[in-house]
Amino acid sequence: MKNLANCKPSEFLVQTNKIRKSVAKWIELTDIMNIRKNVPDIDDGMSDEEKRDAISKQIRTNLSDMLDSILDKHPMETLELLALMCFIEPEDADNHPVSEYLKSFTELINDDSVIGFFTSLAGLDLMNTSKTQKG
Repeated sequence: MKNLANCKPSEFLVQTNKIRKSVAKWIELTDIMNIRKNVPDIDDGMSDEEKRDAISKQIRTNLSDMLDSILDKHPMETLELLALMCFIEPEDADNHPVSEYLKSFTELINDDSVIGFFTSLAGLDLMNTSKTQKG
């Protein structure tokens, strides 16, 4: 299966721009950035251990809420995003076995260049440089 780790450079550039746009919509739709902002109630009377426990519990809750959003509430949108990483059109995403996706994602995750590129894109997004301008 073709993916971002084994495509031509020109294909990589075009596809990453499609992915960037899809990610922007996906993040807004799934609300994961707001879920990440949930913090535990910590008061001054708590011990360091109680504070750590409260933070750990909130992290687990946030992660669970994010997974509920992306996997239960928005599975098709999540699948569309994953399919784009494998050059699969969204309408064809469900026609491929999970094993193909897993093999492809293993290759992607193990490619430091691809991961580094997406980390850089995420950094640009934090600086609001990758958002689509409305005019």
